[in-house]
Amino acid sequence: MKKTHLMIRLVQIASVLFVLSGCLMVFIYTPFYSQLAVKALNTFVPVEVNEVAAKSQKTAALSDQENLEPGSDLWIARQAYLKVIEDEIQGDNPQDLTLIQARYKALQAIIQQQLSDEKNKEEKPQIPLVSSESASEAVAEQPGQAVRDLMDLNSSENKALMEQYLKFLRNHEIEETEVATQSVDAATYKDIQMIQGQNEQKGSTSDAPYAIVVLGGGLTLDKNGKDIVVNNYTRLRLEKTLEVEKQYKLPIVLSGVEAPYMQKWLKQHNVDAKLLEDRSMNTCENSRFSSLLLQKKGGAPTVLLITDRYHMPRTRRLFALNGIETTPVEAPMPTTLTKWQPAEQNYDHSRRANYEVLATIRDVLLGSSDCREVP
Repeated sequence: MKKTHLMIRLVQIASVLFVLSGCLMVFIYTPFYSQLAVKALNTFVPVEVNEVAAKSQKTAALSDQENLEPGSDLWIARQAYLKVIEDEIQGDNPQDLTLIQARYKALQAIIQQQLSDEKNKEEKPQIPLVSSESASEAVAEQPGQAVRDLMDLNSSENKALMEQYLKFLRNHEIEETEVATQSVDAATYKDIQMIQGQNEQKGSTSDAPYAIVVLGGGLTLDKNGKDIVVNNYTRLRLEKTLEVEKQYKLPIVLSGVEAPYMQKWLKQHNVDAKLLEDRSMNTCENSRFSSLLLQKKGGAPTVLLITDRYHMPRTRRLFALNGIETTPVEAPMPTTLTKWQPAEQNYDHSRRANYEVLATIRDVLLGSSDCREVP
């Protein structure tokens, strides 16, 4: 048998590779490439919730009206007050709401007085003689752990303070004349409505969402070339938010540096998003900072997550790692796929899919090195 010349063999191999690469390029420009990629992402990317992180959201008392500093005495007192109100409205012999309200106001006054005394107290200058290297190293290794411990009601210090405040709200003596002159204010009725609504939500289904989380997709310049506005990716996610908000009437969290511009766009369409997370610069920070914000506002174990279909699997995984279960709500892309033939708009989808596949592999294997622990 005659042996093929080496040069001919190399030309044959190069020809085959050229044809295969050409077929791949054509395939990338078809609608099937991106569809295959997103199907693979949805199949193989895990979205199981981290049970340890989920404990931070288990209070499930989300409110977009709450502005107290997480972990502060006033914040813990607020959680104790909501707990007492919930126990009373569910009990067989509820106490007078005006009495609980009076005790809560008395507790707030005591805490504020203590804070004022601490602020006015002159502190002597302290000169550290010996630095604690081990403590500083622990903070450096886990910069976000202190924040999580601060907002965890089950930590030993916070739990003890919570029990103290619960006892005060249930047993503190209030003069009858003081209670008689008070009436249940509008804020207390709002708290009762919030608790009843959340209890109905929990009773209907354990997977009921507590909030709508919308991830920013970028900004651009307006037609005048001066004003900054949301780009098409973000705009389409906000349009989907309008649809979802009509159905669910839930608090809206806007996540990303785009958040103020997203809020402005929603207000122009008569929707007010009060929860803004405007520090995150990437998807990892979106999930981490949003989960901290939700924890600060009372906890949200499950949320509706709005982003595009290619971004969704990686984002759901990151939220799950931060203890939040997500229900996906896909926003459309700026371009639509063709039915079958190759086209330039299909390549926009394929490029987006390629980025998310590579980013997901990076996150799973190496983690997100550019993701800050705290805002």
